Amino acid sequence: MITDAEFVKGFCNMCENGSKMGWHERNGGNLSYRIKGNELELIKAEIHESDAWREIGVSVPRLAGEYFLVTGSGKYFANVAASPEENIGIIKIDEKGENYSIVWGFLNGARPTSELPTHLMNHEIKKMYTDGRYRVIYHAHPANLIALTFVLPLKDEVFTRELWETMTECPVIFPKGVGVVKWMVPGGREIALATVEKMKEYDVTVWAHHGLFAAGEDFDLTFGLMHTVEKASEVLVKILSMTDARRQSITTQDLISLGDAFGVRIPKKFL
Repeated sequence: MITDAEFVKGFCNMCENGSKMGWHERNGGNLSYRIKGNELELIKAEIHESDAWREIGVSVPRLAGEYFLVTGSGKYFANVAASPEENIGIIKIDEKGENYSIVWGFLNGARPTSELPTHLMNHEIKKMYTDGRYRVIYHAHPANLIALTFVLPLKDEVFTRELWETMTECPVIFPKGVGVVKWMVPGGREIALATVEKMKEYDVTVWAHHGLFAAGEDFDLTFGLMHTVEKASEVLVKILSMTDARRQSITTQDLISLGDAFGVRIPKKFL
């Protein structure tokens, strides 16, 4: 069965973990995974190719012929593990990268997340910029990160430096920094394009007053990235609630030393 495939189990496990973290109130958030060729071979007997093509709303020619496992629109992350076929599904992209068809799952008339255009546009850019290594796109609503978008300037340099100074691991786990997108109506072309521009440079992008958008090679790395940014945000929220005059912090020289010690490049614009 498709639900016995390791990548499907990993997908469901990530949905369950995100729900337990409190990042997916009601039907909030979405997840997508670009399926590998060898994984597709293992399940192709249960894949039902379809001529019922639906418009994506954007063009993603570099994803032509690719298959994606995606959460459903209006579906709850908390229900994915218990009823996968009702809450998630596999889609195929057509030869032009303009339409998709449902080839498994999404029972009872369900359809992919309304954020599908944003997911696919960012899959395309990450596939191109990482030589195909990145396969996961994850959007969640972590509360502390959202709270910070009301009090910090909505600038990449400010958010990155503030988060880096909260925990030693941060510059190592996301050394490229954090991108920030101002508030926009979700699900549309505008926010998709704005996020793509940020994800050319970063692996994680803040959506002001909304949530976080992350990309990675696999489920563990992508979830870990989301978790780290939110943990740092929680620490920062506590610091800001206690004082506006910090006695000590991680310094610029400390950040440089971290980069040297762990072999990561710290962009000068954050120093």
